[in-house]
Amino acid sequence: MQYYSLTNPQEKTNFATAVVNGIAPDRGLYFPESIPKLEADFFVSMESMDIHEMAALAMYPYVEGDIPKNVLDEIIQNTLDFDFPVVPITENIGSLELFHGPTLAFKDVGARFMAQSLGYFNSRQSSKNVTVLVATSGDTGGAVANGFLGVEGIDVVILYPKGKVSKVQELQLTTLGQNITALEIDGVFDDCQDMVKTAFLDSDISSKRKLTSANSINIARWLPQMLYYFIAYRSLAHLKKPLVFSVPSGNFGNICAGMMAQQMGLPIDHFIACTNVNDAVPTYLETGNYKAVTTTPTISNAMDVGDPSNFVRIQKIYGNQFDQLKTHLSGYRFTDSATRIAMKEIHASAGYIADPHGAVGYLGLKDYMVNHSHKYGVFLETAHPVKFLDTVEETLNTKVKLPSRIQSLFSKEQKSIAVANYAELKQYLLA
Repeated sequence: MQYYSLTNPQEKTNFATAVVNGIAPDRGLYFPESIPKLEADFFVSMESMDIHEMAALAMYPYVEGDIPKNVLDEIIQNTLDFDFPVVPITENIGSLELFHGPTLAFKDVGARFMAQSLGYFNSRQSSKNVTVLVATSGDTGGAVANGFLGVEGIDVVILYPKGKVSKVQELQLTTLGQNITALEIDGVFDDCQDMVKTAFLDSDISSKRKLTSANSINIARWLPQMLYYFIAYRSLAHLKKPLVFSVPSGNFGNICAGMMAQQMGLPIDHFIACTNVNDAVPTYLETGNYKAVTTTPTISNAMDVGDPSNFVRIQKIYGNQFDQLKTHLSGYRFTDSATRIAMKEIHASAGYIADPHGAVGYLGLKDYMVNHSHKYGVFLETAHPVKFLDTVEETLNTKVKLPSRIQSLFSKEQKSIAVANYAELKQYLLA
């Protein structure tokens, strides 16, 4: 499979180089030269397949030529070693829980897949260490830190916005040590992301460090997220209803990966992009005009993204045709107040504790299902409620039991480096 830059289609490379580069030299995001189509028989036999077999068959066309089938099988086995249950909430709405991995967040899948892929590539060449430079609005940092912890030949530098991630999220990326370094940025997520992109193009840095990114801009972090949708479809196909997925969206990598699965033939009827007040995409879907917004902090902080990088990939999937995109995607925005009300409603009616991001996904799905009650809707619960402990316990007036892996974090020493601007980031990377 070849990949090209969405800025310049003539800028092509293979999967391995695209993963190691992170973004193309012209700062464009990589995109597969073609989207593979799976045979109809694949979807007929999915329910009887082992999850790992199904996932490997879905992913192999994207890595063919760079990762042998037997190596991919091992990567998939190590990546998907936890559950992805769909929990019923109402008669026609379920919650797809993506938080049963090691850092209790949906990003564990992409981070682990990328870490093992990069480790494989690194083991086959005698080159200088690779530095994974990544920005996080919350969960990416912890998932990447855990996925790459101790991987030989790889250093990880995580940029996170000061005071704008939850306590648990901060602990997950500042307490590991070893090859993981956390940089506390005086700004918002978009500032962190812009610093990462700028560093990739800085020849002073690239002459001394080989940089790659583990944000969803990296194809090895982005593409494996499609596996959630295959797994969910496999468990719900027996309902024989059109399936709708409502995705709490920040940088739009997750929902974009789902759309890739749909393009491969997975029978997904519709997607719903749900945001908080950082609503560049819902506004675009209403007006046809895309305009980045100034980032506003919310209780669903992982979605505090004013200019989502992956939206350009979504536009490409549908040929940059607004009407085509509107056929497959609806957009909703919700305030913190509405989010809290939804958390209370879900808890009161179903005894289910949703985190703020899942609650935003539920709200959009609930609105959509008013006129589509013949369908089955799934909202993605992207993080364990414990990761937003203060908000959840205050809103629901209840205590959330801490998993043992989270309890242990509070006894560890936090280490981070304060960085005020790009010049200071550059100084650190060159030191």
